[in-house]
Order: sequence, then structure tokens, then C-alpha cells
Amino acid sequence: MADVGPQSLCAREPRVPAERLVAEMVPPPRFDAVRFDTYDPDPAQPSQSEAVTVLADFAAGLGGAHASGSGKRRWFARKPVASTAPRGVYLDGGYGVGKTHLLASLWHATPAEPALKAFGTFVELTNLVGALGFQQTVQTLGGHRLLCIDEFELDDPGDTVLVSSLLSRLVEQGVALAATSNTLPGKLGEGRFAAADFLREIQGLSAHFRPLRIDGQDYRHRGLPEAPAPFSDEQVTKAAYATEGASLDDFPGLLEHLAKVHPSRYGALTDGIAAVCLTDVGPVPDQSTALRLVVLADRLYDREVPVLAAGVPFDKLFSDDMLNGGYRKKYFRAISRLTALARDAKPLVSQ
Repeated sequence: MADVGPQSLCAREPRVPAERLVAEMVPPPRFDAVRFDTYDPDPAQPSQSEAVTVLADFAAGLGGAHASGSGKRRWFARKPVASTAPRGVYLDGGYGVGKTHLLASLWHATPAEPALKAFGTFVELTNLVGALGFQQTVQTLGGHRLLCIDEFELDDPGDTVLVSSLLSRLVEQGVALAATSNTLPGKLGEGRFAAADFLREIQGLSAHFRPLRIDGQDYRHRGLPEAPAPFSDEQVTKAAYATEGASLDDFPGLLEHLAKVHPSRYGALTDGIAAVCLTDVGPVPDQSTALRLVVLADRLYDREVPVLAAGVPFDKLFSDDMLNGGYRKKYFRAISRLTALARDAKPLVSQ
């Protein structure tokens, strides 16, 4: 048994200073060690191997940018020489084909000090603008060689315009861009956001992006066993007390608590947590709650925090209306990631 009882996420109300938002713009722990040669292309999907080659070449081509080796912008006194090659890539593919793995690999492969490269989700980028202000964000990121944006949110037109304006300013200063994106409301299609739609939404930035299609099935479940069935409340509670650093919360209470914490703090909410244990898991009651759960699932997945649950299976969290609606891609990604984390948590019950 653990020396101290489990913690509670519901008891946490983290505060995240702006400095931490900047410092944490690096690939999350799950993707800290990934590289192009650790990506496992599906032999049946040649576009995956092609993406590795294209992105590796793109990274190598960034070696001459910001050659001063510092984040200072002294060299901006003279405008960069215009290039006909795109200064950005957009990874166009469904959930689970390894877009984040490839995006993080691009970050690692780009020949620059970590302080000259930034990696974050769209939400983290908008939070940075909110914390620093638009002009200060431009100054903070303007000396970078590369900015990687994972899960570019296209659901809110206002945020899309804000970030598009920011990226336009950064491109003018020679910053290379790479992005993946999420689906607009009403875009059902293939469970992915089509490149043509993405380029239209970012308006004047479209000329700076080369779309890179990545086909395939969700790698998290390719050739793997089915996720374990949920355990009983008693099993989950016992495992929480036996696992050092675990948290234990009832699912309805956690959903209520998430409404009181800004999504930018969900990462900090899980600081130091070795495993998340949840009892009484049931269907999510409404879309606002569901979208908050998606963000939490992303942060838990990024940090490789196992999730041990009692109640309904994770593929029953979201209603049919949600899974057939405009945010379906987000919900399927959350199911996929929570399923992977549930598989990671299975050994906790046998401890």
C-alpha cells in the first residue's frame, strides 16, 4: 500500500504564470524521445513513409535560418531574402496516424537550440497571447526558427483570425511553421479536416503551407488487443491506495471541477500525478463538458498518465449525437487516447 492515500484532482486549483507557458512550449513528455526513425510507418500506407522523408528534408532546410544562434532580433534590420519554397507544412490526416509524433520529430530534427524552437497546441498558443499580449508574443516568438502548432483549432472564428494574424507576423520575420488541425463544426467527411478547408480558413497564410497528406488507421490500436473492460469501483479504489502518486476522484465530481479550471491549467492540474483513478464513470452530459474532457484527455496522454476507470467503457462516454456532430474528430481522438491510457493502467489492478 502507498504510504500516503491518493490525491484528488478536484482539490487542485493550479495557477500557471506566463513564464511557465513560454518555457513549456516544447514537445510534451510522451513525445520527448520521438524521432523520425522511431516512427513506425504502416507498410500499407506509403504516404506515411513519404511524410518522414519530406519532413526530414524540411527540417534540414531550416539550418540556415536565424543563423545568429540567439533569440535576439538584431538581424531583422535587413529583411530576409524571399524564398519560393513554402515556409510551412500542414500535416493532413485523421486521428491516430502519428501526426503529433511527426510534428515533434520535426521539432527535434530542426538544427537549432531548444530556445529557438516552439511546440504547442493551438489552445496553448492562444493562452500565451492572452498572458503576454499580441505584440509581446510576436517579440517572444519572432526570433525562432520554427513554430509547431498541434491540433490547430478551427472551431472558433475569432481565435482562428487571432492566430492567423500572429502567424502572418511571424512568417514576415522568417519563422518557419508546421501545423496539424482539428475539424470545423459541421465538417463530417473522413474524420479529418481537409487541407483545402484548412488553407481557406487561415486565409492569407495559405501560400506559406505545403499540405502533406498522411493516410492510415489509428496506430494506437493497430495490431493491439482491445482496451481492458472497466473495473469495479472497489478495484479502482484499492489500486489508487496501492499506487504511489495516484489520484482518486469520482467522475461526475471531476467533470464539475473541470468547469472551474481554465483548460490552459489542465496540464498543471496533473503535475506529479502517477496515475488517474476514476470511479462512477458515465456518459458525459453535455457538449461543453465533453470538450473540457477532450482537453484533459490530451494533457493526460501527452504526459503518459495511465487512467484506471470504473463504470462505462470509454467508447460510451459521448452520445451518438456528439459522435455524429461537428466535434466528432475531437471525441474520437479522446476515446482513442483514453483507451490507450486505460491499457497502460491495467497492470495497476494486479499490484
